[in-house]
Amino acid sequence: MQKKYLLPRRHFLKCCAAFPFLIRNSGFENTYIHTVKGQIKPAELGVTLIHEHVLVDFIGADKISPARWNHADVIRKVLPYLLEARSKGIKSMMECTPAFLGRDVVLLEKLADQSGLNLLTNTGYYGASDNKYLPQWAFTETAEQLAKRWIDEFDNGIEKTSVKPGFIKIGVNDGHLSELHQKLIKAAALTHLKTGLTICSHTGPAIPANEQIEILKTLNVDPAAFVWVHARGSHEELVTTAASGCWISLDGINEENAAENAERILFLKKEGFLKKILISHDAGWYQPGEPDGGKFRGYTAISEKLLPVLKQKGMNDTAIEQLMVKNPATAFAVSIRRY
Repeated sequence: MQKKYLLPRRHFLKCCAAFPFLIRNSGFENTYIHTVKGQIKPAELGVTLIHEHVLVDFIGADKISPARWNHADVIRKVLPYLLEARSKGIKSMMECTPAFLGRDVVLLEKLADQSGLNLLTNTGYYGASDNKYLPQWAFTETAEQLAKRWIDEFDNGIEKTSVKPGFIKIGVNDGHLSELHQKLIKAAALTHLKTGLTICSHTGPAIPANEQIEILKTLNVDPAAFVWVHARGSHEELVTTAASGCWISLDGINEENAAENAERILFLKKEGFLKKILISHDAGWYQPGEPDGGKFRGYTAISEKLLPVLKQKGMNDTAIEQLMVKNPATAFAVSIRRY
C-alpha cells in the first residue's frame, strides 16, 4: 500500500503560525474571503481545494428545480467524502457548481456545518456546453444588467438567504469567444470591479483564455483576478498565458493523471510560475435523476497520489504549502484588482 502524504503536524502548525505574517506582507491584511457561513480571513482558509462539486444537475436551465433532489439524500451520499477530505488535512473547498446547474447554498450551509469545512459558493452564469445552462435572460440582457444581478447576490445574499458568493463562476466554449460569451466575461469584469470577487472561467484551451484576458484588460481588470479553469495546452501556451498574470488552474487531477499533472506543476515551477498555480480535482458529484445520485469520485487523489509524486521529485514542504495554502488564499481574497 502506498504511503499517504499529509503535511507533518509540526510543520503544518509552523506554517499556520507564520501565514498571517505572509498575508500581511502580500497586501491582503485588510481583506477577507466569503464562505457560505460568512467571512473569514485569508489566513483562515488553510489547505484548500479550489475546484470541486457536491451536486451537479445536467438537465438544463429550462428544467432545473431544487425539487429534483432531497437534502438528506445528498448529505448521506456526499458527507463521508467531505469528511475523508478533511481527514487528509483539507480545510476549505470551493464548490464550483453555478446557478442553473445545481447550485444550492442552503445544502452547502448544511454540509459546511456537518463537515467542519469552509465551503465557498459562487455567482455568475455558465455558457459552456453551448449555452444549455444559461437562463433565458442571459441571451437578451446586457453585460451591465447581468452584472447587476450578480452584484446583488454579493450585496444582499443568494436567493433570499444570507449566503454570499465567494467568487464568480462563468463558462465559455472552446475556440474563439462568441458574442454571448464575450458578454459573460464583460459582466464578470464589471462584477469584479464592484465586488472584488475573483473570476473563475471554465475555459480549457489557451485561445479563449487569452481572449478573455484581453477583454478584462480593456475593462481595467488585472489578469490576476482571472482563473483559467481547466487550463490546457502546450508548455509554450501555458507559459505565455501565465505571463499575463492570470491563475493557471490544473483542476482535473485524479489517480490516473497525477504523474502527468506533477510534471506540469514542476515545469511551471521551473519557469517561475509556482505562485500562480492552483490545483484541484473537479471531483464529486451527486447527480439528480441517477440511482443513489450516481457514481461519486472523492477528493483525495491530490493527497494520496499527486503530493507523493511531487515529494519524490524534489518539491519540498514550503513549495507544497505555496500550492495548497498560500496560492488559494491570495487568489480568492476579496480585492479589486485593476489593470
